[in-house]
Amino acid sequence: MKTILLLLCGLGLTTFALNASQPISALTMANLHAAFNGESNAHARYLAYAEKADRDGYAGVASLFRAAARAEEIHAGNHATVIQKFGGVPDAKLEDPVVKSTRENLEAAIKGETYERDEMYPAFIRQAQTERNPAALRSFTFARAAEVEHARLYTLALQELESMRDSRVFYVCPVCGFTTPQPNFENCPTCATPKERFEQVI
Repeated sequence: MKTILLLLCGLGLTTFALNASQPISALTMANLHAAFNGESNAHARYLAYAEKADRDGYAGVASLFRAAARAEEIHAGNHATVIQKFGGVPDAKLEDPVVKSTRENLEAAIKGETYERDEMYPAFIRQAQTERNPAALRSFTFARAAEVEHARLYTLALQELESMRDSRVFYVCPVCGFTTPQPNFENCPTCATPKERFEQVI
């Protein structure tokens, strides 16, 4: 996380100031649209998973899914802002979520987050770096950092499923979507937002 923050600070990305006149390639614009679509669908999917977890008696898992859904909503908003600043129109093709058992939903969530963490966002980040596009780089980097934590939290929830019967509080950064059950820091480890601004999700 410190490496991410240092990278962003070095690029002057501590604020979300975008230059609409800056050129953007068709590939990075397509990547932004793909990321916006993916995050929009993840938001809807995790809310559906949360409802199922509540019905299955896993209130703690439901809390986690709702927190992650809020984070994905923040990511989608960040991607949409960049798309709009470069003259595009965000457009998500929402799919009906496939909802199974809570265990299976956690497994599907881990698979999705792992793909974004290890494949999708790294490729998008490399392209934005090649083009020296700080706005896209910031949005992609913030999202990937949160997906790293989501994959970890989902994996722990799956391993400790039977202990996730009671609702829990999760904290979500309103700027980058970093998600944690324990805000034992003064500022967000990804974007340096003060923890007092974090949203509580139950």
